[in-house]
Amino acid sequence: MPENNYPKLHNATWPGIVGKGSDSEPVISFDTMLEKTAAAEVNGVKFDGIDIGLFDPHIDLDMSDDGIKKLVDKVGGLNLEIGSLVAPIWSGSAMGSKDARDEFVNQVKKASIFGQKLRKLGIRPNGIVRIDSSSKPEDWALDPVNNTKLIAETFRRACDVAAEYDEKLAAEGEICWGGMQSWKTMIDTLEAVDRPNIGFQADMSHTFLYLLGYNRPEDRVLPVDFEWSDRAALEEGLKKMTSALRPWTIDFHVAQNDGTVHGTGSHDKTGRHCLATDPNGKLDITHDAGYWLRHENGELTKAFRHICWDGCMFPNSVMTDQQTWNDILAAMVRVRQAHGWYEA
Repeated sequence: MPENNYPKLHNATWPGIVGKGSDSEPVISFDTMLEKTAAAEVNGVKFDGIDIGLFDPHIDLDMSDDGIKKLVDKVGGLNLEIGSLVAPIWSGSAMGSKDARDEFVNQVKKASIFGQKLRKLGIRPNGIVRIDSSSKPEDWALDPVNNTKLIAETFRRACDVAAEYDEKLAAEGEICWGGMQSWKTMIDTLEAVDRPNIGFQADMSHTFLYLLGYNRPEDRVLPVDFEWSDRAALEEGLKKMTSALRPWTIDFHVAQNDGTVHGTGSHDKTGRHCLATDPNGKLDITHDAGYWLRHENGELTKAFRHICWDGCMFPNSVMTDQQTWNDILAAMVRVRQAHGWYEA
């Protein structure tokens, strides 16, 4: 049988920005992230594409059509496609003032227009627009019921705008976002939105911290006295969490986590991304990806046609080492071999 060629394998470019800047290490340029991605190779297999954050200094969301065409030519010239996009919604909280919420929706509209243009130019065969609540868990916790209603209302408006451009929105499963900081609050928010074009973005590292209830102890999945040596209990926890979130999952990040939180620069503490080869990693990447990529009966979900590696907040010395990206690609290839499929 031929080698699996789906889901396509993508690298993310926004780790060159996230957690970087004046209060941390220098930003890594978009071109450098592209070059490292395009150069990675494992036994003849290369990355198929990139997922990109639509924010400065990598991407000008308001760039001209000529600018977008140049971007397409640059990425396509490296034999890469573009997949999921990150909308820069942080200038307006989804549960903030009316002006803040209006700005949130406006940024989603701009990102959706950008994404549609990329699709029409043939560089973006699949992918979503990622959002979060742009709100802190402690602020949300001051009034959970009404704040969830506000977030859901803003997300609904954002969904309706995105639908005009045939885009789907994926809410990021990360513990640092209010109303989204646990698996239960995430589901509550998604159910309240009640739109067909919203789903969940699972990240094997960030979403892993849902198991520990870091910013929502009452929603902890693993026992308080859990020991990392108890692989059976960890697997039961993963099964419980993924069973609840898998039906919502429309975008997926392969990653590793060591059971801790981490933040650099202006980025709040969230699930620590570890290298695929990190000996302290608590996940069996290949095996545990299957909890997201397969139904409980073992059938493939095929809910998304590409998967991505998100390596936010690695040191620049690590991110500019080509071996890092070869190791990451190797981990992703193993995931596709185990849980992918072939299309002629």
